[in-house]
Amino acid sequence: MPFSCTGPVIEWRGPAPFVFLAVPDEESEDIKEAARGLEYWGQVAVDVRIGDTGFRTALFPKDGRYLVPLRVAVRRAEGIEVGQELTAELDLASRAAAGG
Repeated sequence: MPFSCTGPVIEWRGPAPFVFLAVPDEESEDIKEAARGLEYWGQVAVDVRIGDTGFRTALFPKDGRYLVPLRVAVRRAEGIEVGQELTAELDLASRAAAGG
């Protein structure tokens, strides 16, 4: 099931810095509803398209919304910087396609 969202690119500093697209609350709720039975440990496998770059990852739940991890290769390919607004297309991956 495809979703489109626009949200801020944020940095979360743990042991190492991680960069995410913060999925807005409303879209997070829609995804949570659509992903019932597809989630594992609260994460949801998705295929993501940002600009010309596509990749597979898992959404992380945090504070009632989802975060899309943005790998360095994706950020470089699309010129993504912390603080910018970013639009992504998200498509829920089936458990079999996600390897689970």
